[in-house]
Amino acid sequence: MQDKLLIGSHVSMNKPKYFLGSVEEALSYGSTTFMFYTGAPQNSFRVPLEQCLINEGRAFMKENNIDETKIIVHAPYIINLASPKDETFEMSVRLLKTELVRTSAFGAKTLVLHPGSHVGAGLEFGIDRIAKGLDLALSEVNNDVLIALETMAGKGSEVGSRFEEIAEIISKCAHKDRLGVCLDTCHMSDSGYDIDDIDSLLNEFDRIVGINRVKCLHINDSKNVRGAKKDRHANIGYGEIGYKTLNKYVHHELFKNVSKILETPYIDDLAPYKQEIAMFKNGYVDHWIDEFKK
Repeated sequence: MQDKLLIGSHVSMNKPKYFLGSVEEALSYGSTTFMFYTGAPQNSFRVPLEQCLINEGRAFMKENNIDETKIIVHAPYIINLASPKDETFEMSVRLLKTELVRTSAFGAKTLVLHPGSHVGAGLEFGIDRIAKGLDLALSEVNNDVLIALETMAGKGSEVGSRFEEIAEIISKCAHKDRLGVCLDTCHMSDSGYDIDDIDSLLNEFDRIVGINRVKCLHINDSKNVRGAKKDRHANIGYGEIGYKTLNKYVHHELFKNVSKILETPYIDDLAPYKQEIAMFKNGYVDHWIDEFKK
């Protein structure tokens, strides 16, 4: 049972400390969990696991009471299971299999994945293609890592901006037990959902997908008004969503044991996560960015 706020941010994993450095960065923000990529999100190059200081990082997490089963891995952006191009689809399945193996090596249990973009081939094609790709990857990598499909903003030909689309992908998969969902506050608002009415939204999600599928929350303010379909994150309290609404998700009883991850923009090339995490723990501070810049 979780007795502390399960919150953190995206952190880097770079040489020379790799995963140990990721854990150190997360702890410097006051995090109790975190999210990372196992390699660059824009390409398929991956540092061999034996070079990533995984044992050192896992030991340091244990020393600092971070539950490794609650940390989150984000799949690379170049994975597009909805692509109508066979070479892109096949590359995406191969890379997804690699990420499933790598995620498990770090002790993590959840891999967040953007469902994909159909690139003009049509929504139903995209949904069918994603379900096929998920099954191909999950059937060949038999571990306990769960793929959490991220709710998307609806930009371009993205699949997954509506709960019904997520539900249809899951329904068409043979490996339903290994699929979950990552709710992104910015994306849901940008796609048109009224996320301030949290009870109505969660009831709708539960009816269509199932609230038990939620395995991760991305807590982001939005630079855009509801329904803009643009996907531009804002710092906490400086966007169209606001701290009050985001705080409802961070402290909601249903999400007590779900990792809450900040993906808000850097400010003057500096990470804002220590300040933003502190506000969710202690209460909002007006004009905090002005103070941050001093």
